[in-house]
Amino acid sequence: MGTIEQEFVSIIRENERIIYKVCYLYTTPHATLNDLYQDVVLNLWKAYPKFRQECKVSTWIYRIALNTCISFIRKEKNVPELVTLTPAADRTEETDETQLMLQQMYRMINRLGPLEKSIILLYLEDKSYEEIAEITGLTQTNVATRLSRIKEKLRKMRKEE
Repeated sequence: MGTIEQEFVSIIRENERIIYKVCYLYTTPHATLNDLYQDVVLNLWKAYPKFRQECKVSTWIYRIALNTCISFIRKEKNVPELVTLTPAADRTEETDETQLMLQQMYRMINRLGPLEKSIILLYLEDKSYEEIAEITGLTQTNVATRLSRIKEKLRKMRKEE
């Protein structure tokens, strides 16, 4: 394996959690976690020679992963089905109550549109408005506005449940 391949594999290993987290959120019966993951890694590999490190590696990975998943969903014209957290998702020793709250949150997030999902996922990953803007291609002002609307939508959904 050449050095470029080794570098790429190393980057994928270091950022595997990001890729799985994004893919998990867009999983549907027709777009399995493994299918999405493979598509994302393939697209990262295709884009790797052009990656100039003008942004952080994680920003680049988020951008490619989100675009890949959203494109896959649009192509398949699927509406994401509700998914529940599995042991593969980030889990530390949480109480049942915390687990139920997380499941409720993911259920509500899955009802959002693809771009809204991307924005809230990045926000929950503690990305700054600047980083979210860079990843999604939106302006910081647009990110702030959309995030405010998304939070309001989630609040309404929670009251309805």
